[in-house]
Amino acid sequence: MKILLIYPEYEDTFWNLKKVLKVLGKKAAYPPLGLLTIAAMLPYNWEKKLIDMNCQSLKKEHINWADYVMISSIIGQKQCTVELVRRIQESGKHIIAGGSLFTTGSEEFLDIDTLVLGESEEIMPTLIEDMQNGNIKKIYSINKFPDIEKTPIPAWDLINLSYYNSVCIQLSRGCPYNCEFCDVVQLNGRIPRIKSADQIIAELDSIYKLGWRAGVFFVDDNFIGNKAILKENILSAIIKWQKERRYPFTLSTQLSINLADDIKLMEMMTGAGFATVFIGIETPDADGLKECGKYHNINRNLLDSVKKIQNMGFEVNAGFILGFDSDKETVFQNQIDFIQKSGIVAAMVGLLNVSPKSRLHERLKKANRLIENKNINGINTSELSELNFIPKMKAETLIDGYENVLSTIYSPKCYFARIKTFLREYKPRKVKPPKIRFYHLRGLASSLWFLGIKEKGRHYYWSLILWSLFKRPGLLPYAVGLPLGLLHFKTLAWAKQYNSYYRENLFNNNSNA
Repeated sequence: MKILLIYPEYEDTFWNLKKVLKVLGKKAAYPPLGLLTIAAMLPYNWEKKLIDMNCQSLKKEHINWADYVMISSIIGQKQCTVELVRRIQESGKHIIAGGSLFTTGSEEFLDIDTLVLGESEEIMPTLIEDMQNGNIKKIYSINKFPDIEKTPIPAWDLINLSYYNSVCIQLSRGCPYNCEFCDVVQLNGRIPRIKSADQIIAELDSIYKLGWRAGVFFVDDNFIGNKAILKENILSAIIKWQKERRYPFTLSTQLSINLADDIKLMEMMTGAGFATVFIGIETPDADGLKECGKYHNINRNLLDSVKKIQNMGFEVNAGFILGFDSDKETVFQNQIDFIQKSGIVAAMVGLLNVSPKSRLHERLKKANRLIENKNINGINTSELSELNFIPKMKAETLIDGYENVLSTIYSPKCYFARIKTFLREYKPRKVKPPKIRFYHLRGLASSLWFLGIKEKGRHYYWSLILWSLFKRPGLLPYAVGLPLGLLHFKTLAWAKQYNSYYRENLFNNNSNA
């Protein structure tokens, strides 16, 4: 049996750091962990090829070679996925599709031959048997969450690790919180399921033996969803493993703000080599947090919590949302002020999006506020083009405010000021510096050339470098490396500014017609 596994190309989003990756000599941020895990579940004697379209071109001969084509996608790959499905269907090959894009939006992909909805550990044996018997069904799903201690080590041999900036692995699935806009509880459950210490060490070993000596991202829904097990054995095992190998990996993950409440947990995480965490802050406005059910962010000083985490040796990246019903026009400046004061360099600010499997979807559907067809009353309303729901705030005001937030926080002045604010708070764990590799030198050269010479706002860059030399010389690598993110983030801000310009001229043209 010949199986072709395809990972579609990402659209231009916060996570798709194409320009930064290019200057570092990389093709993508992370490998397709889901597909690599699926590949490891397939029979050993089956032939397998994996094409990550973020790293290489999908050729006609790849498709012609396969007996079955497997696709895994998330919402940020939808545009490429739709075109990919059409292309494969024209070839006549049988498509088996899974991943969150298909699980949450299966109604849009009913023309696909086979859909795998949900997690695959307990589905794959039946699917494989049906493939062997030529009796494959339309839909495969289960009504329970599988034991992830059965999950195999990903089939890393199917990819070229050098293409990627960081490797990713998974310790747990599920989140104890149930934010209204989030679909994680529906997809992965509210009780975190966690792998054994032996299992996660085996996964770390698997990439270590391949020669990987860089970042490892734990892709958990909430890494600290089960603090007790994490502190009892998981982190202790990782600390021991890292120490024995002199810390070959720099670790990162995503988790909740209540990390700030547990000094012991933070100490163990930094001891294990964690250096960066992504936190869903969403909004500094309490009314918005109450509205979306993010109760663990309420009744705390969010700014102090962020600084406490930074003081313990973590770089904090964070997500922010605009478009809650409770948002007033003051929310835009409040977001800007909070982001600047917090020193969160990589701040992902997005418009509220309604996921089909979220509680928010249920509420807005009952209120008849979902936009399922952007062509309303025969007019393509550009002010709603970035939204999939009707907001309480005037749509044009919301989108203009959103674009202003992006263009402000990713202006050179604000971006470099945030780096300096972060470096004042940051107290990294003292470890032996990593071995200098070629991509480090590329990053240094690119930082000096693009930010220090070529780009506008270079005086802010040199001001930061000089400040770091005299005030925080030990953090100079961060002062050189963090500015590279601006090469990506400014493109998002410019795109929004262009959209604003386009929309304004569209309105003017319509009024003159």
